[in-house]
Order: sequence, then C-alpha cells, then structure tokens
Amino acid sequence: MVWQDRLDEIKQRTELARAGGEPDRIERQHARGQNTIRERLDILLDDGSFHEVGALAGAGLYEDGELKEFTPAPYVMGLGKIDGRHVAIGGEDFTIRGGSAKHFHQRVKGGDVGGFPEELAREYLIPLVLLIEGGGGNVQRIASEGAPPLFAGNHQFMPAVEAMMYVPVVGAVLGFAAGGPAGRSQLVHWSVMTKDTSAVFAAGPPVVRRAMGQELTPRELGGPQIHVRQSGCIDNEAADEQDAFNQIKAFLSYMPSNVFELPPVAEFNGAPPDAEPLADIVPRDRRRPYQMHKILQATLDPGSIFEIKPHYGLSLITALARVNGHPVGVIANNPLAYGGALDGDGAEKQAHFIDLCDYFHIPLVFFVDVPGFAVGPEAERAATLKRGIRAAWAGMQATVPALSIVVRKCYGMAGMIPGDSRLRYKVAWPSADWGILPIEGGVEAAYRREIEASPDPEARRRELEDEFAEMSNIFRTAEAFGVEEIIDPLETRTHLERFVEHAYRVLPHELADGPKSRPGVRP
Repeated sequence: MVWQDRLDEIKQRTELARAGGEPDRIERQHARGQNTIRERLDILLDDGSFHEVGALAGAGLYEDGELKEFTPAPYVMGLGKIDGRHVAIGGEDFTIRGGSAKHFHQRVKGGDVGGFPEELAREYLIPLVLLIEGGGGNVQRIASEGAPPLFAGNHQFMPAVEAMMYVPVVGAVLGFAAGGPAGRSQLVHWSVMTKDTSAVFAAGPPVVRRAMGQELTPRELGGPQIHVRQSGCIDNEAADEQDAFNQIKAFLSYMPSNVFELPPVAEFNGAPPDAEPLADIVPRDRRRPYQMHKILQATLDPGSIFEIKPHYGLSLITALARVNGHPVGVIANNPLAYGGALDGDGAEKQAHFIDLCDYFHIPLVFFVDVPGFAVGPEAERAATLKRGIRAAWAGMQATVPALSIVVRKCYGMAGMIPGDSRLRYKVAWPSADWGILPIEGGVEAAYRREIEASPDPEARRRELEDEFAEMSNIFRTAEAFGVEEIIDPLETRTHLERFVEHAYRVLPHELADGPKSRPGVRP
C-alpha cells in the first residue's frame, strides 16, 4: 500500500495515546478507588459508541526525524451515546501531568476552561458531558514559555458559555479539580461530585498554606461537605463513580438534546401512584410539620423523582419528575426545614431551577406551603430578601406553563413567587391557608398598642386572632375567584395529568425562538 508507513504510524501513535500515563500512576488512580478516564468512558457510554477525536494530539520527542517518545495530551474527548442518545464528552487524564494541558503548546483540545468538546456539542446540538479531574496552570508554564501569561479578557470561557446557550451541559467532578477545571465545573447546568474521592477549589492546599497559613486537606478545603452542603457550588453528591454515572444518565433523560427540541417523553405503562395517603398527610394543626416528599410520591409517576440539590437550601425541594412520562420541574416547600420558610439558600436554589426548566421547555409544578421569607438576624445577613426577590424575578421571566398547588400556607412575598407568569392558574387543597401575613404574627404587628393597653393582653390577642381567622376562610377567596379551584387532594393527580397534556400542546410553539433572552438586570 502506498501510504502503509503513515498508516502504521497512525496505529502506533494511537496505541501510545490509549495506553495513558505511566503504569505506577494508573495503579495510584485505582488505589484511590478511581477509574482512569478511558475506563470512565467505557462505563458511562453505550457499548461501542465512543468515537475519539484528537487521539494523536500530544508531545512527541524526535531523533533524526523519527518519533522516539510520545506523551498524549492529558485530555480524552469525542462523541458517543448515552441510552441511545448522542452526546459530546470529554475528561482529563489525571495519569498524565495531573490532567493539566498547560504544558502543551498546541490548540486547546479540551479541559481547563473549555475547548473542542464544547464546539462539537454546539455544532451538533447534542448534550455535553464533562468528566472533571485536573489542575489548571502552574508556575512551570513560566519556565516553559519564558514569560508569564496575561489572562486579560474572558474570551477563554466563550466556548463553554456558547455551549450552555444551546445544549444541556453536565459536569461530574471525579477527583481533585483546581484552577481552570474547577471554574469549568461551574459552567454547567447540573453538576455532581463523588463523596470520598473529589474536591473542588480555586487553588489547592499548598497555595492556601502559603497565602493564609492554614493547613487543610483537599476535602476539608473543597470536598462535598463544603460544596454540596454549604456553598451549593455543586448540585448533587454521588456515593462513587458508578453512582455519578447513573445520576448523569438520569438527569439527561429529562433534558432535550438542545433548545430547539422538547424534553423526551418516556413510556408510561404503569399504574398511577396510590393517592390514598394524600387524605391524611397534612395535619389539622397548622404548626405541625409533615413530609412533603410523601405528597410528591403520591402524585408523580412512581420512581420518576430526581432531586436537584437535595443537601442545599433545605427549606425547598427541587426535582425533575414525570407525569404520564412527561418531564416536569417540581418546586415544593419543605415544612420539615424552618417550617417551610424560604431562606436565602432555598431562594437561590429556586431561581436557578426555574431558569433551568424554563430554558429547556420543562413545565413547572409548584407544591406550596410557605409561611414567608425566613426572618431574623441570620436571615438578614444571608441576604434572604434580595435572593428571594431574585427568585421572584426568575419566575416572572419564565415562559413555560406552570401550575401551583397550594397545599397549606401561602403568605407574604415568598408566597408571590410560585405560579405561571402568564395564566396564574392555582388550585388549593382544603388544608390551604393564605393571606398577607400569618395571623399570629400579623395581629401582633398591627394591633400591638391595642393589645398592650388591654386589661388582659393575652385574651385580647386571642380575640383578635379568632376574628381574623373567621375572615380568613379560604372559601371566601374562592367566592371572589381569587383561587381558581379548591380540590379534594385525591384529585391532584388528575389535575396534573390535565395540566401536562395542555402544557405539551403549547410548548412546541416556543421552539422556533431558540435560546431564550433574559432582558433586564436581575436584582
């Protein structure tokens, strides 16, 4: 064959690339309970579906024009399928230079702040999956280039931003991520990190030790306890890599491939959930909490609930779920945390989730039981008010169909957030209770002087509360058509099915507009 020598060299270089790093580095990866990047791709992607792009990229060492050594670029990427659907995918090879591509004088293949995988996803309009584990730049780059780089401008992030404008982007942090890869973990629509083997930080423990004099392990600095439970930088936690891959598959199953398509509808041949528990979940005592998760399980397709940020913003539950196989975004107040009062973290969580569902054409369902914003000095320091208004802003800008089900309390500004910015269709359970303020605190605030001047302040307070409780009968609101329907809780599933049927008839008319604009400046 005329070009046999070149074909042989392609084969040789490809084999060198697929070998990965040195054997001892691969052994250390396995000893930590981690897979190599190529093993991860084999596990996550459908069998035989991976097509690698850029396998020949790297650094060659030559003698007399002949290749003597070859170090592959520490990033593996290409095209594949997940559950039969096309994806672009890439991840750092930590066994080669710690996954840092900064040593290679070449066009950016991927990793760090983004590269060719983002361009593939944007061009082919397919979801992008990032398997993140690696460091960004280091001081050795100064020695190799002879001058310090100047990172003026944010253009390096543009491929990542443009991908997010058109396709779902997910990131799984499966090891330590610092610098650029850590920043890249934030430019995604949904993220997950492994419980025992991952950490995310702008700069690692050596830099922190030098700058601040603090001795911290990587997990103390940026493990799941920090970023899943406290900062909210990462959405979900996975028990291990296999669990992370399962969660990636679950998340993508609710997402369209791009903003020009509707979410995929799954076959639903099973029986609807048992609605009988709904009759007794909400107690008559307004001060007693209950498990909102039980309501969700009794109204949504069995086994379909995929919770987003379950360990952050605990006053609110956000989840992707299905009704008769159709994806819906669920936002439910959680009375087991702060009595359901919306705190700053919960408001931030709600705003992001509304944006996510609205952008990818997923109808919203609100299960409302909110006594208002969280109050007190701690809530004020946490900017609860501003973050709460941002959530309201997100709701007002959303254009997907939405249905609000008022389960119990709906008070104050926090009670204004749930709903459809267009139709404002609300149904309520008989347990519902709403107003400007909860009666107990509202009476105290409005009639303080009268109560204090009374011969029996406590008796006068109870008398006023009883008067307002009588006027606060929710059926009076129904008489004024202030609420569209008050329903038997056992009918909730029927209302959801009807809502979803109409929502998915309306949604196709939004597709031609492509990416949604966000006019104005969010407060």
